[in-house]
Amino acid sequence: MRFTLGLRRLVPFLGYHHILMFLIAAGIILLSLLLAGCSSTSPGIPNIFLISLYYKNYPPSFNPAQVDPGVTTAIANIVGQAVLEVRVGYFGICINPDGGSFLCSNNASSLAGQVSVDQDPLNLIWVASTFKDSIVFPYLIIVAIVFAFICFILLATFPGWHEETDERGSEREIKPFPSRPVSQVALALIFIASVFVLVSVLWQHTASVAASTVAQDLGNGSVKSGVGTTAMILGWFGFALFIIVTIGLLVMILSISLLDRLTDD
Repeated sequence: MRFTLGLRRLVPFLGYHHILMFLIAAGIILLSLLLAGCSSTSPGIPNIFLISLYYKNYPPSFNPAQVDPGVTTAIANIVGQAVLEVRVGYFGICINPDGGSFLCSNNASSLAGQVSVDQDPLNLIWVASTFKDSIVFPYLIIVAIVFAFICFILLATFPGWHEETDERGSEREIKPFPSRPVSQVALALIFIASVFVLVSVLWQHTASVAASTVAQDLGNGSVKSGVGTTAMILGWFGFALFIIVTIGLLVMILSISLLDRLTDD
């Protein structure tokens, strides 16, 4: 009962900008989890990856464009009984040499030193490291998170509900309009953050699918690959939240401008 009464008292003081702040915080958390993928062995972190490469024997696919289809047999003989899996994140690589627990590090050399030649005969750890170092670009997301956080701080400066005494001596609750320059700066920051996240997620998706397809074709019959669904979901949901905040701020600014014009008239 006390909780319900306290919540009823709190709800009227929650402003429109508080909802936008909540959405920004949720977007920052999602993008932070995306960047943290494969950086440690903490629960769930190895499951946040861009691409996954692993050894698996399966019937190879044949195509008239293959000059030497028999190379799949040679690759299969080299792979042998290897079952190693490599997962790539923005700042780390996770390996599972024997189907047990994952080993994660941002240093591919240290991971390679913990497996034998029979466990990684085609150097998938090196391939994953090349993908991470040469193709993955996390810095646009980092800048987007910084911009979103600054926007969050600016929204926190928006005035809230407070009580004032009118000419008759009675108290009433009012809420002033937020500063227009601050609102416009916040809108610009979250818009830029949204664009950066969109570019990063599109690049992440395109690069991951392309690298995954090429790796599996090269290891035809012996190497499988996949794109991390969790990472894609985190990236697109983070972008969606930032876009909602951008639209929300734009609607708020236009509404305030319209009210000002009607008041002046």
